[in-house]
Amino acid sequence: MGQRLIETAMGAVVLAVAALFLVFAWNTADLRPVEGYTLKAGFASVGGLAPGSDVRIGGVRVGSVTGQRIDPESYRAEIDFTVRAGLSLPVDTEASVTSDGLLGGKYLRLVPGTSKRRLAAGDTIGKTRDALALEELLARAIFLLAEPPRGADAGSGTEKKDAQ
Repeated sequence: MGQRLIETAMGAVVLAVAALFLVFAWNTADLRPVEGYTLKAGFASVGGLAPGSDVRIGGVRVGSVTGQRIDPESYRAEIDFTVRAGLSLPVDTEASVTSDGLLGGKYLRLVPGTSKRRLAAGDTIGKTRDALALEELLARAIFLLAEPPRGADAGSGTEKKDAQ
């Protein structure tokens, strides 16, 4: 009976330590959605950007992607996202879908413009850049490498034979 009580107590201690670790990780990783005002942006391709993805300015997290849908008229991907309440973005801010590295996740990158007018809650960002998929970039590079260089026949010697 005493052995089982010790094993049960040790199991409870392990579970308590695991729960404390999860609470600590949740608080320090800043995984909660950023509260603030909502903006929108339209893209032809969002390339894996999903609700919960970061919104960053200069690499600093300032918001969260809250939703995505297809516009039934233009068939463009519409992204809803929040931006921290203290940030007042210029109207000419540019939004782009960017990768967090070669194998990293996608996030929405904002580059603030220089306009004196500011975006209000619910506004749509007009300047956007679509996501480039890694597969597309590799296909372009392979196509460029497989293409023979221009003027490759110039040094083949065929002109010299014709001249003789």
